[in-house]
Amino acid sequence: MEIALNPERRYTYADYLTWADGVRKEILNGIVKIMSPAPARLHQRISRCLTDQFSQFLKRKKCEVYYAPFDVRLPKLDQASDDAIYTVVQPDICIVCDPEKLDDRGCIGAPELIAEIVSPGSATRDIKEKFVIYEEAGVLEYWIVRPEEKSVEVFLLSEKGKYELGGIYTETDKVPVAILNKELEIDLAEVFFE
Repeated sequence: MEIALNPERRYTYADYLTWADGVRKEILNGIVKIMSPAPARLHQRISRCLTDQFSQFLKRKKCEVYYAPFDVRLPKLDQASDDAIYTVVQPDICIVCDPEKLDDRGCIGAPELIAEIVSPGSATRDIKEKFVIYEEAGVLEYWIVRPEEKSVEVFLLSEKGKYELGGIYTETDKVPVAILNKELEIDLAEVFFE
């Protein structure tokens, strides 16, 4: 859902910081998007199970896992001032390996991995809009997690800066995490259990 505060205006992270209405929002290329109410229980369970596996592997390592709500600011062309950032997202899960990208407000710049768990209210945003945004921002690995199908699509950023399908995995598969040199495999049986 778009907020029609002023259709002639593109909003920035500086604007985002002034909104204290308690409603979770993202800004995609200057357009404000309302986040759905609290995600469904299945969504939350999948998020927890994925985060648990990432966290166990990354304990005491350089990379860190974060989960929503967690602001990821995606500036263009090194324009990192609050009034020049037109994209702020709250991915379901992200992994950041460069500590220079982290500050007290979240992450500024592309995380190495982002996972979005698709729900009926977020499908178009996750599959189309964010796909393009994450590709342009340089997110190396993008996972689209589909609870209803019990599957994960993994997209890897090519040398040409475009996503290529790295694989489609189902509930009995293990997903190799490319950004971690495939040293970690996420066991989907532990994610999509009944």
